[in-house]
Order: sequence, then structure tokens, then C-alpha cells
Amino acid sequence: MEEKKLLDFSINENMDIFVLIKSAEVRVAKNGKKFIAFNFADKSGEISAKFWNATEKEIEEFKEGKVVRLKGKRENYQDNPQIKIFNLRIATENEPNKPEYYLQTAPESIKKIEEEINNTFFEITNPKWNRIVRYLLNKYHDSFFSFPAAKKNHHAFSGGLAFHTVSMLRLAKAIAKEYDVLNESLLYAGVLLHDLGKVKELSGPIATKYTLEGNMIGHIVIVDEEIVKACEILQIDYNSEEVILLRHMILSHHGLLEYGSPVRPHIMEAEVLHQIDQLDASIQMMKSSLSHTEFGEFSERIFGLDGRNFYKPKE
Repeated sequence: MEEKKLLDFSINENMDIFVLIKSAEVRVAKNGKKFIAFNFADKSGEISAKFWNATEKEIEEFKEGKVVRLKGKRENYQDNPQIKIFNLRIATENEPNKPEYYLQTAPESIKKIEEEINNTFFEITNPKWNRIVRYLLNKYHDSFFSFPAAKKNHHAFSGGLAFHTVSMLRLAKAIAKEYDVLNESLLYAGVLLHDLGKVKELSGPIATKYTLEGNMIGHIVIVDEEIVKACEILQIDYNSEEVILLRHMILSHHGLLEYGSPVRPHIMEAEVLHQIDQLDASIQMMKSSLSHTEFGEFSERIFGLDGRNFYKPKE
């Protein structure tokens, strides 16, 4: 019988399992004592927990990226799952203590995703866009195919960045087939590069956090800078209209200034990129939340979707 994973436990069910500390934030309670706000994770997903009255030794010991043996009980608090901790200790050398054992991974093989992306290069017929995309994806190949697309909200798993990208490519191709007025080459190039800056914005798939560059600059500006650098190396005029259009795709893909884009979409392809980015991220968040929701029940509240919870219809 397969061992239960973190999200397999029912409400009020006790657990005794090994998990990864995905995040550990030290806070101060109303009584003035320190506690640790954890996010525990394994291949099934992640759940939050609070470790009350933490000592300095425990704060130093229970760091992000560590594997721990967790004894506790699954509970619900304000429509969100959480764990009441009974006991917590670091996994020993003789126990399953490698963080990579507990990483969620993309639902499709990375090899298949990479092959599909590589085939798309042949559909980018503009030579400047083609060369820039090939150069940058080759430059950041290993990180692009292993990093998550986000720290928490959507596609926050190993390979999530590549899976998010290929999912958007499929949507883009379906839309371009329906609306032949769109420039397919520009749309596909924008999709492939739009989140590439995540490889510098985030620390990696294990205990993902924002880097200094991620916090201070952000992935949108990072990609824009990378496009300019690529043009200099490839001897492409970055002031040409084609390059400006590609940069606009990246800079505007969050849609609104308050969401981090320095400019709103001003070409059709940029608006489509923004819309399919939102669509794929939203569906992934709903899908992830509903995957561990009982039929006839509401999901946990989804922060990235305005704190709404979603109903899972009865079979």
C-alpha cells in the first residue's frame, strides 16, 4: 500500500510523515514569544503550520530546505488547510532526507516539453526574433527546464516554468489559428521569453525564495535587459522596430501598471499574451486547489484569485 502524502490526510486525521520545509518565517505572537510559520511540502502539494514558542535553537535548526519528520493533525482554519504540530525533528542520515524526494514536478515529462518548445522555433519565421529566442533559451537551458514559475501561487513546482510556458504556447497556437490577423512569430516569441527572468528572480526549485535581483528588479525588467544583451552579442540592432515589439511583449505582459508592467499592451499580440498568461495561471491555481477537495465541497481560499474558494461538483 502506497504511503500517504501530505494532502492525502483528512480533516482531524493524525499524520506521521517526512516532509520538506518549503518556507520557514519567524514571527512574534501576541504574548511576545517567537513562533515559526511553516509551509511543509511533498509531491502532493503544501500545507501551512505554526510552531509555537520556538526556541533560538529550533529557529536555527528548522530552516527552509530541510527535511523533517512531522507528527501532527490535519485541520482547517478559515477555509484553509493547516497542520497542528505535535512533534518535529530533522530527518537523520538513515532516513529519506534528500529534499529532491519531496519536490512536486510538472505533470508532463520535461523531455516532451523541451521537444515541443524546440519544434516551435521553426514556427518563428522572423530571423531576429528566432535568433534572440534560441540564444536566450540555450543560455538559461538548465534553469528554464527545472525552475518553478512562481514561489507560491501558480506552477510552483519543479519544471513549472517550462510547463507554464508550453501550456501557454498551446493556447497561443489555438488562438492564432482562429484569428489569422495575429503575428504568430511575435506571439510565440513573446510566450517563450515572457517569464524567462524567473531563472534570476527565483532561487530554484528547492525552498524557493526571491533573490536580491528578483526583489529589487523583477523578472520583467530582467528579461528586457537580457534581450538587449542578446542583441549586442548577436549584432542585432535593438532599436529596430522588431526588437522594440518583442521587448514590448515582455514589458506589458502583466497587463496593468499596478501588477508590475511598466507599460500596458499596445499591440494585439501583447494583449493576447497577457490574457493567456492570466488564463493559464488561473486554471492551474484552481486545478491544484480542487485536486485535494472532496466532491460536493468548496476548495480552500485561493490567494491569487482574490481569496475566492471554488466548488467541486458532485460526481
